[in-house]
Amino acid sequence: MKKITKCVIPAAGMGTRFLPATKALPKEMFPIVDKPVMQYLVEEAIAAGCEDIIIVTGRSKRAIEDHFDSNPELEQRLDDSGKFDYLRKVKNLNEMANIVYVRQPYPKGDGDAILRTKNLIGDEPFLVLFWDDIIDNDVTAAEQLIRKHEETGSSVIATVWVEESEVSSYGMLEWELDGDTTRVTKFLEKPQAHETDSRTAVIGKYVLTPNIFGYLENAKSSCGDGEIRLADAFIDMQKDTDIYGLEVQWVRYDTGSKTGYLKASIAYALKHDDLRDEILDYFKSIM
Repeated sequence: MKKITKCVIPAAGMGTRFLPATKALPKEMFPIVDKPVMQYLVEEAIAAGCEDIIIVTGRSKRAIEDHFDSNPELEQRLDDSGKFDYLRKVKNLNEMANIVYVRQPYPKGDGDAILRTKNLIGDEPFLVLFWDDIIDNDVTAAEQLIRKHEETGSSVIATVWVEESEVSSYGMLEWELDGDTTRVTKFLEKPQAHETDSRTAVIGKYVLTPNIFGYLENAKSSCGDGEIRLADAFIDMQKDTDIYGLEVQWVRYDTGSKTGYLKASIAYALKHDDLRDEILDYFKSIM
């Protein structure tokens, strides 16, 4: 079995839920305290053993590339002023991994974004991380997914249990147990709660085998809007090969929602020794 060394991070979406902020600033660059969401994803991929990070961008996403690039003027100013801790943080960004960029010129769906990396992935299994989910755990979600892939040799989808009221907001999986492993039996894209008994929802972290590209190339849009969705490819793929779900262990923050983003910002601020007491005092003062 080939070792997973590549990660795809789709980052071409418009981020309409955060307008007007996302008119100029990519949603993936929103900071959680002092570190953008994109950097958390890159660090998660590296911790899981990935050496090549492929970021799929679109128009107005240059800030992502600039973040991981060198900035000689800034580095020189920090050096001259003796701010060496900040200097190390800045210089380490362009040494984190081999980061390459692929452009998605039109918003044609998450499946289209992944399909554009086909020539860079080749015949290897690979990790996919979407920006919406930040996982707080010593063992990252990516590491847990890769371990399950190594056990099964198949594609693995990260899942989370949701309440009945949340079902229509997620892609849902119906499944059966294969030993201690969850084998997917059916995919439903944002069904109504009465359409399924499952409460197992898909979130934006996967390990995919390279045969996914064939299914993406032949996928038909289930919504009739011409977009290629990963969910549509999964529906066809599941007919031919096993796909597994994994409820990974975590504290999850849905940074794709305003509430989830704010919760993540507060939780990570409380991890900072120089911020914790002041934050707690502030909350006590307004409660």
